[in-house]
Amino acid sequence: MLLRYWAPVLLWALLIFCFSTNLGSPRHTSRFLVPLLRWLNPNVSNATINTVQHLVRKTAHFSEYFIFYLLIFRGVRSDRKGWRWTWGLAALTIAAGYSALDEIHQAFVISRTASPWDSLLDSVGAFVASIVVFLWYFFFRRRAGSS
Repeated sequence: MLLRYWAPVLLWALLIFCFSTNLGSPRHTSRFLVPLLRWLNPNVSNATINTVQHLVRKTAHFSEYFIFYLLIFRGVRSDRKGWRWTWGLAALTIAAGYSALDEIHQAFVISRTASPWDSLLDSVGAFVASIVVFLWYFFFRRRAGSS
């Protein structure tokens, strides 16, 4: 039963870890993004490519931790129903803590750099997910109570 709720969290954490290696370096991600941008617009400038790549990478930080929070919240909640602040805060703490550890890991990868700003962006993604989950439960609890 425990594995049912925590296996997706562990798999997602492993995916995040893999992205923090050389595989997730700007050099490797540009192998996919640059040809796509050149296919969409053969005259795209290098400055535009750099800007788009930067935005895609930062959006990935936010998105991966948004999803990570959702998976952690599901794990913490297990088979219980509803919303509790302790569940939300536990999931947020785990996501933010893993984000900090992820950046420390990147400090030891030659092709990567550690950035507290990236960790903050990761944590913001998790925080926004916590607000979405809270509002979702609040909306449905209130809606269920009015019928």
